[in-house]
Amino acid sequence: MNQASLRSSAKLIILLALPMAAIAQTPQQAGTLTIAGQPDQATVVRINGRSYVEVESLARIAHGSVRVQGNQTILTLPGLTSATASSATPVKTPQLSSGYLSAEIEALSQIREWRAALAGAVQNNYPVTEGWVGGLRRTAEAKLQLATAAATTEPDQRAVELLRNIFSAMQQISEQFLLMHTKANYTPPDSFDNNALDQKVLSCQAALVSMAATKQFQDEPSCH
Repeated sequence: MNQASLRSSAKLIILLALPMAAIAQTPQQAGTLTIAGQPDQATVVRINGRSYVEVESLARIAHGSVRVQGNQTILTLPGLTSATASSATPVKTPQLSSGYLSAEIEALSQIREWRAALAGAVQNNYPVTEGWVGGLRRTAEAKLQLATAAATTEPDQRAVELLRNIFSAMQQISEQFLLMHTKANYTPPDSFDNNALDQKVLSCQAALVSMAATKQFQDEPSCH
């Protein structure tokens, strides 16, 4: 039975339930109640333009149950209780831990410095050599290892995978420009323009910074 039918049935408890002794003393007209999609029927009496049905009959056709607790008659309808409970209890999204976020921000800052140094060298036609690129890479890798060690929760571990992907993309960019300089001893200043790996690094960095602000992990396609 769908939720609309359940809600309608719940309303009928108020509108339709009337002690049968009172009904017996009042002129009445018989009819039937059917819940949409259900084969069973319950007898309905109409009094002064209003319709009434026994609570037990309503429970039977709704596949629910009735129990008496003190002076209360409690009608339980399938699915209604669980739906109410789920709506009343908000689901908390696991957050990134503070320890991991601190380490991630340091790693992102180092990767950003690595990229800025490489882009500046290319745009100003400075030689791109393993000597100084290697130093930037090793420093960023050390920060990445600290972030990896700080990833203690499931959201942390998912986020650090994206951080590793940024590091890997940045390493590939460095290798591209090292190879270009080795072969031609010259790198066009506009080589960073429309570089697919560089766009990946920038997009993924922005996504991780956004996650750090909300402290909640969200997968980012550009990081894969």
